[in-house]
Amino acid sequence: MALLLAARPSVQVRLWSAFEENHRILRETRENQRFLPGVMLPDRVELTTQEAAATDGADLWITAIPTIHLRSTIRRFAAFATPQTAVLSLTKGIEAETFLRPSEILSEILGTDRLAVLSGPSHAEEVARGMPTSVAVSAQEAGLAEWIQSLLSSERFRIYTNSDRIGVELAGALKNVIGIAAGISDGLGYGDNAKSALLTRGLTEMTRFSTHYGAQSETFHGLAGMGDLITTCFSRHGRNRWLGEQLGRGLSLDAILASTRLAVEGVNTCRSVHDRCRNDGLEMPITSEVYRVLFEGKTPRQAVTDLMHRLPRAEQI
Repeated sequence: MALLLAARPSVQVRLWSAFEENHRILRETRENQRFLPGVMLPDRVELTTQEAAATDGADLWITAIPTIHLRSTIRRFAAFATPQTAVLSLTKGIEAETFLRPSEILSEILGTDRLAVLSGPSHAEEVARGMPTSVAVSAQEAGLAEWIQSLLSSERFRIYTNSDRIGVELAGALKNVIGIAAGISDGLGYGDNAKSALLTRGLTEMTRFSTHYGAQSETFHGLAGMGDLITTCFSRHGRNRWLGEQLGRGLSLDAILASTRLAVEGVNTCRSVHDRCRNDGLEMPITSEVYRVLFEGKTPRQAVTDLMHRLPRAEQI
């Protein structure tokens, strides 16, 4: 996002870092060597570790904080927010303890309702290198979504507005669980047939779950739903698909997580969604099997077998 905005001469961009060492390296090299090697940050992007300096006079705050760290991190900014503060969330997850979506956490802590969410098939590795990307932005305030659309759109980054903020956020979170399932299929050496079935039935699960909590089913046939799901399940960049692939190859969850410093949102989302389904009586067979592999020691191959041996039924979309 910093690169997109920095391309506009009239826009002043500040980039906040949570850690001094990361800030020092970025200041000296103008390159995020760990996550975006080879992508240079323009000199006109200001760098800071100070919350007050980052937010001073800002028209828009953009957050891309992993869900597990969102609450603790955003508290550092609470003193600088007002009811008029506009915030755009890029986070794709659900808070495990509360089942709150990122926008709900932001609203609770910052005390603003001027919240928008942006989601869709948008790996940072491709966006930062100027590869064509299309996403959806949603806000309760239609004017806010339209303003963000005009602010961030470019010849390589197309934004559609969507009125369904609940659906856009839940789609971005739930696709990570199906991404783990797709990775398991890859790790087991299964082919296109298996993955296509996972995507199709996974999208049905995502829609069923989300409409129960107020989302619109149409959202899941758009960029935030089907679009992001396809990218997550097939892309070499996808962390959730990668984690699932390692599980399929026989590695344990603890070993996989210990080998990476990256946030894999689908793990906690799976736990949260599974618990909510159990409490509310919702059927999510793929999500349930992913949960058993992640947290109950079930083997990936047995999980696939049990999915295939479910009672025959008519296809429900």
